[in-house]
Amino acid sequence: MSILSPNSHLLYTQLHHRDVQQPNWSNGCCSNPSKTCGFGFDRRKNDQFKKIVKRDCKVEAFWDVSRPAFVEMEPITDSDHLDVVLEQAKQVSQPIVIDWMAAWCRKCIYLKPKLEKLAAEYDTKLKFYCVDVNNVPQALVKRGKISKMPTIQLWKDGEMKAEVIGGHKAWLVIEEVREMIKNFV
Repeated sequence: MSILSPNSHLLYTQLHHRDVQQPNWSNGCCSNPSKTCGFGFDRRKNDQFKKIVKRDCKVEAFWDVSRPAFVEMEPITDSDHLDVVLEQAKQVSQPIVIDWMAAWCRKCIYLKPKLEKLAAEYDTKLKFYCVDVNNVPQALVKRGKISKMPTIQLWKDGEMKAEVIGGHKAWLVIEEVREMIKNFV
C-alpha cells in the first residue's frame, strides 16, 4: 500500500493490523521481513496465506499543524492607513514587510503567493502587507520611493530600512527577502 500526499512534510506512517505484527513503513513502502508475503496477505501458520480483512491506517506528521501554510498579506490602501500600520508596528517594536506591486505585473502576481508562504514562516515575528500601486494615491507610491515593481521593503521604527527589487526569478527574490529579514529581525 502506498500513501500519496500532496504535502512533502509527511514523514511517518503506521499501518495497524489486528493480530498482525506491525509493518515497517519507510519511503511509502511496506516491509515486514518476518511475517508478510506481499501486500494484504499474512504468512503465519504452515505457509498458509490468510487475507488480512480489517486494517486501520493511521497517518502522523512531525510538523506543527497549528502554524498556517500561508498568511494572506493585508492591503494598504492610502497614506493614512500606512501611518496607522507603521505606528502599530512601532508600538510592538515589530518590523513590517511591504510588497509594492501592480495587478498587471506578471512577476508581481507570481511572487505574491511565495511571499505569503514566507509570511507564514515569520508569522509571529513580523507582518507582511501589499500595496497595489494602481489602486492607491500616487502620494503613497512617492512616499515609498517606488520606481520598479515588484519592490519588497522592510520597514522598522517607522522608516524604510532595506529593499529588494524583484525583476528576476522568484526563488532568488525570496532568498534575498529572507536575507533582508534575517538582517533586521
